[in-house]
Amino acid sequence: MTEPSPAVAAAVEGELRLLDPVVRASPEVLATLLHPEFREIGTSGRLWERDTIIAMLTDPGAPQPGPLTASRMRGDQLASDLVHLTFDTESKGLRSHRSSLWRLTEGRWLLYFHQATPFIDDPFAEI
Repeated sequence: MTEPSPAVAAAVEGELRLLDPVVRASPEVLATLLHPEFREIGTSGRLWERDTIIAMLTDPGAPQPGPLTASRMRGDQLASDLVHLTFDTESKGLRSHRSSLWRLTEGRWLLYFHQATPFIDDPFAEI
């Protein structure tokens, strides 16, 4: 297996940081990882924008998903300033397929778009 490009490695590192509960609890750190035009389609189907997702993730009264574990992460550099990641996560028995776009912005890789789709075991699913 070949090593990922530096761009893909940077996006993977950023994505793994976003799964860290300490990072998810810090509006300052989240702001350094999310693009100003960030959008997300969450597992519920809700569309989130940068400010609303930061507020929700850092609200101590909001329900928290618990620890997220990632698997099957892979990435492709689509352009000099764009990386696409796909991976699966699991938290409290809820599993989701995830897709992210990371954009190089002012010398830093920032999460531009994210989508999560819940799934259950499917013996006919692609591996």
